[in-house]
Amino acid sequence: MTNPMTPSEFAATANVSRETLARLELYAAMLEKWNLSINLVGRGTVEDLWRRHMLDSAQLLPLIPAETTSLVDFGSGAGFPGLVLAICGVKNTHLIESNRKKCAFLREVARETGAPVTIHNERVEEIESFQADIITSRALAPLPKLLDMAGPFMTKHSILLFLKGKHADWELTDAAKEWKMRVDQIPSHTDPEGLILRLEAISRALHTPEESR
Repeated sequence: MTNPMTPSEFAATANVSRETLARLELYAAMLEKWNLSINLVGRGTVEDLWRRHMLDSAQLLPLIPAETTSLVDFGSGAGFPGLVLAICGVKNTHLIESNRKKCAFLREVARETGAPVTIHNERVEEIESFQADIITSRALAPLPKLLDMAGPFMTKHSILLFLKGKHADWELTDAAKEWKMRVDQIPSHTDPEGLILRLEAISRALHTPEESR
């Protein structure tokens, strides 16, 4: 069994500054405390929090262009990956989470760490959409559903970064029935069965009348 990742091992792997690590350590301490009373993450994952949640989120950083000016994270939950990315320096990050208690946690962490986030206590499907350079999500919905949700937020230059598990290939096959896109499948650094899907040049597939019958 792999030993739990330490904060210093995380910092070396994710290449974050001492100041950023200190803010993430504050976040981690708050998560462990709040998780005793509300279900933020699976209790069994807290023992390896720095690998299972912090690094799992931070591994998206190299895939985000330096000129990014906005990011929206669907179904942020306890803040993974969106809040981690904001603490690590992604500007103008929007966290969308429908659960009121989880939003209270996100607001408290954002206040304590100074994270540049806007928190929306709404369902993604019900929020008034806005354009975003980057759209992220982890463990929220199958890919076809995520693309439907992302549609109103996308520009022709948007990049979608979705953390996916072992069924990613099936989800891509289903999504290709309705969407055209350029896909990069990047192995996860934290899950041997996991993938990061990096999607660009996304548009609805045009069906001929014969295909629609």
